[in-house]
Amino acid sequence: MKTKNLIAVFAIAPLLLACVSTETVRFQAKSNQQALIRDGRQAIVSNRKNSIVLVSPASREFQSGARPVFVVGINNLTKNPLEFAVSNISVHQKAADGRVLALPVKTYESLVAEERNKQVARAILVGLAAGANAAAASQAGYGTARANVYSTTHTPYGSYNRVSTVTSSYFDPTANAIAQANASAQNEAMIASTIEQGRQNLSSLEQAVIKDNTLLPGEWYGGQLHFEPPQSDGSDAPKTYRINIVVGSEVHEVEVVQEAVKS
Repeated sequence: MKTKNLIAVFAIAPLLLACVSTETVRFQAKSNQQALIRDGRQAIVSNRKNSIVLVSPASREFQSGARPVFVVGINNLTKNPLEFAVSNISVHQKAADGRVLALPVKTYESLVAEERNKQVARAILVGLAAGANAAAASQAGYGTARANVYSTTHTPYGSYNRVSTVTSSYFDPTANAIAQANASAQNEAMIASTIEQGRQNLSSLEQAVIKDNTLLPGEWYGGQLHFEPPQSDGSDAPKTYRINIVVGSEVHEVEVVQEAVKS
């Protein structure tokens, strides 16, 4: 039975992967911009008098319906500090019907809050699993034994044999102790792994996500930009949106076309 289940899982897995569609992006450069390739990915450089902005997708492909993630690099060309704030970044999509839709940008703080909420949900699931594991282990060593007892009955009319089934319960303290020790070790490892995964996720956000920053003269600064996914009209038509990145008093307008990967 287990073998059949495994075969079914492996048979279904490719079908599930086939259902996951991906999208890629390309940039439409303006007069003060240049589209190029960086490490195999599309990128665009936007030049202004006081600053340069480099934008590239964080991965070669995005999963359809997922949040796009871009890497933004900013260079201060002036001899004075320039202020950069994530709250000044805006993303707007031009829908097929002509409407302009806002795609809210996710700040570092909001991403951390989301991760902490996910950690709470994971902790609840792990707690339930640990409780079930401990409950199952507490029942180890208990069992029921059945045996047939044969007896002969003698009567004035003759003798006959009778078979009786005797049921008895038993408890093996050694087996119970081993099972509970194993469950305890498994639970500790499961909880420790969940805590470590949460720590790594928060550390990754701290290191990767772009945040408010004062750029010193000549300084490069950057990080990941997350925002809500563009809306689809249900077709495979490309989705276009503009990312406005404000550096000091300058606005860098980056035109993006996000479209399905052609098989």
